[in-house]
Amino acid sequence: MKLRTQYIVALALAVLSAALSAYYYPQLPETMATHWNASGQVDGSMPKSRAAFLVPAMTVALVGLFAVVPKVDPLGENIRAFSEQYGLFVVLFAAFMLYVHSLMLAWNLGYRFELTAVLAPAIAALYYYLGTLMDHVERNWFVGVRTPWTLSDDTVWRRTHDRAGTLFKLAAVVTVAGALVPRYAVYFIAAPAVAVSLYLVAYSYVEYRRTAA
Repeated sequence: MKLRTQYIVALALAVLSAALSAYYYPQLPETMATHWNASGQVDGSMPKSRAAFLVPAMTVALVGLFAVVPKVDPLGENIRAFSEQYGLFVVLFAAFMLYVHSLMLAWNLGYRFELTAVLAPAIAALYYYLGTLMDHVERNWFVGVRTPWTLSDDTVWRRTHDRAGTLFKLAAVVTVAGALVPRYAVYFIAAPAVAVSLYLVAYSYVEYRRTAA
């Protein structure tokens, strides 16, 4: 699938989100829940005139940003080298936003569920595909593990991203477990990503020092 087509699919998912809001708009409360804390309790709201279309608007804006990145990156040619995987990530991200929007609409229509638990599998899917993307990403300024050491050396970039691909896939497996233990789901979601990110920063530094030695 060409990158342009993938952008169109992503935008179509955003339009579907807006269509769902339009369909259910009369049934939504005048003040909608829009934010939940780590315990899954509502701690933020806004008028439905804004809340109903907030996520679709954010999705359109972010897809637009994803489309601009390869054009403004000085190493944009490298992004085009993995454009198929990059475009698929954009589509999956838009699908994730549609899923989040659907959950928000369901909650405001009166359905109740453990939000972090039902989010865990979707976030795990993003983590897993992020691991797949890391296996293909070439050096650039916007996508991937961008530390001073990966950006300075192609070998360090490649070794770090080889490691990142495996670790994000493992993070996905851990995150899925969050659906099984709703009370601690937020930790299963956040902790793997934080741990992997910190490890990769340290790993890229060590690899750079080893390469330079």
